Amino acid sequence: MRTKILFLSVLILVSFSQFSFTGPDNEADKPFVVVLDAGHGGKDPGNRGNGYKEKDIALSVTLKVGEILEKQSNIKVIYTRKTDVFLELHERAAIANEADADVFVSIHCNSHHTQAYGAETFVMGLSKSKQNLNTAKKENEVIFLEDNYEEKYVGFDPNSPESFIGLTILQEEYLDQSIMLAGLIQNNMVNNLKRRDRSVKQDVFWVLHNTYMPSVLVELGFLTHKTEGPYVNSKKGRAELAKEIANGVITYRKNLLLATSDTQNPIITEKEIDEAIEAAEENLYEGVTFKVQLLASKNKLSTSPSKFKGLKDVERDLEDGLYKYYYGNTSDYNKIQLMQTYAKDNGYPTCYVVAFRDGQKLKLSEVLKSGEN
Repeated sequence: MRTKILFLSVLILVSFSQFSFTGPDNEADKPFVVVLDAGHGGKDPGNRGNGYKEKDIALSVTLKVGEILEKQSNIKVIYTRKTDVFLELHERAAIANEADADVFVSIHCNSHHTQAYGAETFVMGLSKSKQNLNTAKKENEVIFLEDNYEEKYVGFDPNSPESFIGLTILQEEYLDQSIMLAGLIQNNMVNNLKRRDRSVKQDVFWVLHNTYMPSVLVELGFLTHKTEGPYVNSKKGRAELAKEIANGVITYRKNLLLATSDTQNPIITEKEIDEAIEAAEENLYEGVTFKVQLLASKNKLSTSPSKFKGLKDVERDLEDGLYKYYYGNTSDYNKIQLMQTYAKDNGYPTCYVVAFRDGQKLKLSEVLKSGEN
């Protein structure tokens, strides 16, 4: 009984520290600026799956997201477009940068020649998936509709994977924050709306690469699918999707406020974490190793505790041109959750749990659903 009570008390503290909200007196004077980008527009209709117009759906959902966010205290919403107009990709990023935005959210709809379906959210980064690359190509091909595109995007070919490699540099600094925001939005759409989970993915979108803040691109669903297309196009579907995107942004902001607030909950000590780990019931996944990813960087950093705010035994791995820094190494999911809590309370609010088998990274949601423990 003592084991269960102690572990439960720690989990309650985790939950409260992640989702409670500090009041207006603790907010910074600067409003939290959200730039919402409705994909396509004007002479660029986007995809026309099932006869629907992606540009119209994206705009409708974007405006609904904005309506929800504008009701929150100290959130300022800026739209790249509020009407059916054509915007060049570089203009969209410029609007966010000039506004000194805190986050940038671009909203789109997917299409495919098969009956593929599901929601997915992208952050900036290189992908080895041909299917992901095709999605990026489709969203980037709007470049060809722009005047003088050869001069504006010199050296960049939307159809060439080699052209994408240099575009990830500017977003590396914000990768962890972008992943956290994308994860919150994706989880909301999947868990609350029962959409098929196509996960958070990294790929190269021009509209994301030139923004100087955490940025995500949301694919609401496939207009080409026989049932998902009508849902995304419906009044109900648009409203529900908008609500989940907005709530993801709101939760992201609350997490940031908690991470910087002087009045946040008391920090859990290393001793308390060790005691909780020792007392907690095991939740083992055979053959799976869980780690907490602290950050990703192009810089090779020392893994000594002094460089990672006292965290011990930090590991460094080079993956896809970025150094990933991990804390913890265990097959016990309960243990890694507690270590994630400790890492968050010690200065890594955007850290998250990842899973490996035989050195290969796995999709965490699939590991937990598999019930292989």
